[in-house]
Amino acid sequence: MSRVKMKVGLTDRIISVVVYTLFSLFALICVYPFYSIIINTISANDISARGDVVFLPKHIHFQNYLDVFKIPGLWDATLVSLGRTVIGTSLTVGASAFLGFMFTQEDMWGRKFWYRFTIITMFFNAGVIPWYLTMKSLHLTNNFLAYVLPTIVAPFFIILVKTFVESTPKELQQAASIDGAGIMTLFFRIMLPISKPILATVAIFSAVDQWNSFQDTLLLVTDSKLYSLQFILYNYINQASSLSTMVNLQNAGSTAMASLATKQTTTSIRMTVTIIVVAPILLVYPIFQRFFVKGIMIGAVKG
Repeated sequence: MSRVKMKVGLTDRIISVVVYTLFSLFALICVYPFYSIIINTISANDISARGDVVFLPKHIHFQNYLDVFKIPGLWDATLVSLGRTVIGTSLTVGASAFLGFMFTQEDMWGRKFWYRFTIITMFFNAGVIPWYLTMKSLHLTNNFLAYVLPTIVAPFFIILVKTFVESTPKELQQAASIDGAGIMTLFFRIMLPISKPILATVAIFSAVDQWNSFQDTLLLVTDSKLYSLQFILYNYINQASSLSTMVNLQNAGSTAMASLATKQTTTSIRMTVTIIVVAPILLVYPIFQRFFVKGIMIGAVKG
């Protein structure tokens, strides 16, 4: 069969050029801040501190990363953040999947009441002080469970899963029910396998929230062993000047004198720690991107 060649008019070509140009500029605007931070972390620190690193790194070195990894508490905080992200995301995805499924079952006792009771928490909350007093009364201060228990029931994620389940053919559940399948069988063997796109979307949102969270650490935790990586970043940004002095003194003890190119500055500390914290999410997100696009589209539109 011969291929049909479509003639592209001048107007269409101009529109295509304009659209691709605008999207390219938008992509550059989004990517450049990350690129700028990266090239500043591997450039000479004295040049970076003056703001002279714009497009290309200058006098490349990786001493910044070696020095930041020596900062006390960084590895413990990384383990805490990894733990809360993995455990918290797993519990949130599981609860969102089950509750989203159950809220579609017409024979569930008080279904409309419990659904509305759950959703209303998206719009109204008591505030920080009552929240803190509640967490304290539940003995969740200086407790790792404070990171994962409050995030298990997430109304927004439940809405996404519920909408996704409602968009699937009802005949699937009806056929399984006729064959004698109960609620748990319907959930685990029918709905859960076909809900992977929306669950991957929920997992991405939840993991990003858990990884980036630091306010709960700020309000509930005083034990340094339970500090999260983002909280460490928060402290380092506020204390970058003193930290750079500390690291320089450590280096001076092992070497004669740190050169200006590798001598830590406030800018180098802030940018290097920022990359260390953001890098895991940047690496994980592309893996789930195809599930994210499909899941958010199906889960957001019914029908």
